[in-house]
Amino acid sequence: MAVGKKDIECPPYAEGTPLSDADIKEKRVTYVEDHPDIRYSWTAGQAISKFLNGLKEGKILGVKCNKCGRVMVPPRMFCELCYKPIDGWVELKDTGTVETFSISYIDPDARPLPEPVIVAVISIDGASPHMGIMHILDEVKPEDVYIGMKVKAVWKSEEEREGAITDIKYWKPLEG
Repeated sequence: MAVGKKDIECPPYAEGTPLSDADIKEKRVTYVEDHPDIRYSWTAGQAISKFLNGLKEGKILGVKCNKCGRVMVPPRMFCELCYKPIDGWVELKDTGTVETFSISYIDPDARPLPEPVIVAVISIDGASPHMGIMHILDEVKPEDVYIGMKVKAVWKSEEEREGAITDIKYWKPLEG
């Protein structure tokens, strides 16, 4: 078998002796147990952090490119069409349009769901076309969902919000 630039023979299997719980309990093998106190922090970046803070306040924030005029959600720090840095923020409505959707009958672990979940990409009203966020639709039957459907955000209560996309519980059809 060639590995890199060298020919190395690798056995098809490696012999060994399996360990049992008794081997460890009776200290027939040497091991070290440790419980380190590891803490970490991360940042979502300037644009997404401000977007998430807006969600905590019940607002959908986007950015506007002052060169080409695009309004982008989710926000980013530069316009990928004209490469201009972004510094203008806009508050958008919590309504939008279903761009595309999928009906899922399984959960993330591929287990069947008792009821299907509708996942959609939603273009936010006031943002540039064909740009949106992925979220859940509810208060609608799967057979009644369609591309172009107008929807409205259903928010968690102010006390429950934590600065996450899940501060919007789901999107529901906009009546009228």
